[in-house]
Amino acid sequence: MKLFYGVVALACVPAVVAATDGPYPKEKLAEFVIEKLDVTTLPPAIRPKREKGKKTFAEYGYVTRQIADKEAVLEVATGTSQINIKVLEQESAGIFVCVEGQAKDASSRIQRVYLLRTKGANGLLKGRESWREFDGCPVLGGVDGEAAGY
Repeated sequence: MKLFYGVVALACVPAVVAATDGPYPKEKLAEFVIEKLDVTTLPPAIRPKREKGKKTFAEYGYVTRQIADKEAVLEVATGTSQINIKVLEQESAGIFVCVEGQAKDASSRIQRVYLLRTKGANGLLKGRESWREFDGCPVLGGVDGEAAGY
């Protein structure tokens, strides 16, 4: 019986270590975000029109124009649409990012703070508009409730 408890205890150790490390990298956060972000969770005024089976920037034809550790600029290959992403803060609960883009009607810019989370190391990042405010990302443009998908 003692041997059984020892095996169970050892089997649980990797899971505990993995859970404390978290699924988010410590470096190259902007690159991680643009590779793993489920674009369909962005505000409707910024994101591309939904297409079946497509979820990431790469699948929608976006290419990286500029990238740094915490900032990225993406464009559609035709240059008609641009999205700026800036990592504001990383916590164990998720990654806060500032998402900015041209509204579909081309009359204004839209900017929102999103909290990105994943449900596993290999899952996509899902975003929700955040209640937190950051000096580097004031809310701009759009209609109330638009970013939340209402």
